[in-house]
Amino acid sequence: MGRYSLGIDIGGTFTDVVAHDHASGRQVSRKILTTHDDPARAVLDAVDDIVRRFDLDPAGFRRVVHATTLFTNALIERRGVPTGLLTTRGFRDVLEIGRERKYDLYEIAIRKPAPLVPRDLRGEVTERIGADGRVLTPLDEADLLAAARALADAGARSLAIVFLHAYLQPAHEQRALAVLREALPQVALTASHEVAPELREYERGSTAVANAYVKPLAERYLDTLATQIRARGIDADVSMMMSSGGLTHLAEARRTPVQMLESGPAAGALAAAHFGAADAGGRLLAFDMGGTTAKLSLVDDGEPLVAYGFEAARQRRFIENSGLPIRISTIELIEIGAGGGSIAHLDALGLLKVGPQSAGSEPGPAAYGRGGDAPTVTDADFALGYLNPDYFAGGTLAIDLDACRAALGALAARAGLDTEGLAWGIHDVVDENMASAARVHIAERGKDPADYALLCTGGAGPVHAWTLARKLGIRHILCPPSAGVASALGLLVAPARVDRVATIGFRLVDGDLGRLEAGYRALEAEAAAVLAEAGLDAGAATVQRLADGRFVGQGFDLVVSLPAGPYDGGDDTATRAALRAAFEAGYREKYQRTPPDVPVEFINVRIAVRLPIEGPPVAGPGTDAGAADPVKGQRAVWFPEGGGFVDTVVLDRTRMRVGDVREGPAVIEDEGSTLVVGPGGRIEVLPSGNLSVRLPGEAAT
Repeated sequence: MGRYSLGIDIGGTFTDVVAHDHASGRQVSRKILTTHDDPARAVLDAVDDIVRRFDLDPAGFRRVVHATTLFTNALIERRGVPTGLLTTRGFRDVLEIGRERKYDLYEIAIRKPAPLVPRDLRGEVTERIGADGRVLTPLDEADLLAAARALADAGARSLAIVFLHAYLQPAHEQRALAVLREALPQVALTASHEVAPELREYERGSTAVANAYVKPLAERYLDTLATQIRARGIDADVSMMMSSGGLTHLAEARRTPVQMLESGPAAGALAAAHFGAADAGGRLLAFDMGGTTAKLSLVDDGEPLVAYGFEAARQRRFIENSGLPIRISTIELIEIGAGGGSIAHLDALGLLKVGPQSAGSEPGPAAYGRGGDAPTVTDADFALGYLNPDYFAGGTLAIDLDACRAALGALAARAGLDTEGLAWGIHDVVDENMASAARVHIAERGKDPADYALLCTGGAGPVHAWTLARKLGIRHILCPPSAGVASALGLLVAPARVDRVATIGFRLVDGDLGRLEAGYRALEAEAAAVLAEAGLDAGAATVQRLADGRFVGQGFDLVVSLPAGPYDGGDDTATRAALRAAFEAGYREKYQRTPPDVPVEFINVRIAVRLPIEGPPVAGPGTDAGAADPVKGQRAVWFPEGGGFVDTVVLDRTRMRVGDVREGPAVIEDEGSTLVVGPGGRIEVLPSGNLSVRLPGEAAT
């Protein structure tokens, strides 16, 4: 068995690749600008460089794990393939109608998200399944073929099949798939029961259409990447990170790429939970800031919170119901357009704004010297002394400080500020944007940010963690080893995972417990088949049972964990009491109290099956007790609490020893990121390899 694992994370600005040596614990990495015209090119260039520079044997790789934001970006930027929709006759406008709910009640010129499928690419088919699962109108196959061929002739390269009540009885969708695969082999097909087998036609249709929209892109990209990796002598299976924080095999990812829409951010949250577990009591605010976006996620009891749906391409970033609903399991996080490439500008009132527009990797910030002339967060960080132009991205990217100053100077002149004042304004505004989002995210969950440690990752996360923590009232920062490529490392600690859901409609007071148990067993058998297809032992997996429950009469439901089965064959009264107690405990955690004497019903049953990947654990790189002096020198760094530029020590993180204690201000550099610590901060290298930073105002514990 090979000794290396390879983690690949494609972001909007940088592509990160990490190779982990399980025998020695050594990690080597490469951060390279993302090549948007052909994302695989940056991945393969980085892999080639790592293998060559560190003399790794390609045959020694045991596995390759990959996350990407490519499919999310294709959805947001509307760069998917022309997609058609086949639906039950009379229901082609469900995507347009949605929920008929205004996300902003008083906005006269409200903009709803445009459907991914225009009306002229929606076809209707004669068929009908009833709400009880009975066939009311048989599928007319001639009608199906005529509608599908008309859409294909109109340019559709992918088709979504969304028939009424297919979540209860998928026979018509299954037959449609069989017929169309034979008749239109050149067209990609998605059936709604395969990606979102649950009630609510709009949400199910939106999810199926999103899958169809990116499916041909995913198939082409994943096939090309796997082929090119094998051509380099790396004969290892490629696993894909899903939005839920688990891994799946390539065939499953090609079939339902919608599961990977949030795979990159999920990897960052997993990395935070893994590397911060020992040093924060399992309570973390994971903060990952890259070149294009920033992601924030709460970690409680060592596990990131999981949601069972999210919205893509929102018209208003923080307002529910303003985006396209996607019904998948995903790590619960908030993502905002605040990254190193976020562009600063003045609005109509002359106020300084930062983002959400980004310079990305092409042309990138002005400092990259690739033709960008708009001032960005990265340009401001160079001007403030936070970043080292001679060691940015490990010295692999040449920095043009003249272009950086010119971009900042032009905007400073329009704003009536000096260059340093503008640079600090950019840095402060983007941090306030992130702090505002974090406050909302944390408050909505009834939490207090002061109870959490801020674990910072990403190329820009450690640069901004100090200011962000001060704004949130957080007094403890953790920065893991290799923070700049932590999302790629998070891929290597992820378990295999399968999530499945089915609509059941079960009243707890008098429902058939045998039917409930059969529903769960069917989902568990389906999950076991997916694991077996990947060559994994399903018998070693852990199974979590969940349900979407509500009190009868409510118009919403809540996902709660349930006790392990079986639910039939025992004391029915005790089983029903245990199930109700589990639901009420989850309900009280969310809403504090339960209504008296109201029956409970379960709308959907869910399972989450996890299987840790076999092999030695992935740990942070050790710290050499005999390392040389970590001081690299000094430079002027801007700290407003210090009155402006302050002479600040610059430290090489790779030469810091466990137990080292330093006082701020300090700048700590490694290949992929830079940690900035202001005056009064106390820095300690922990046995885990994490850097612990205590902000002034709190006694060390």
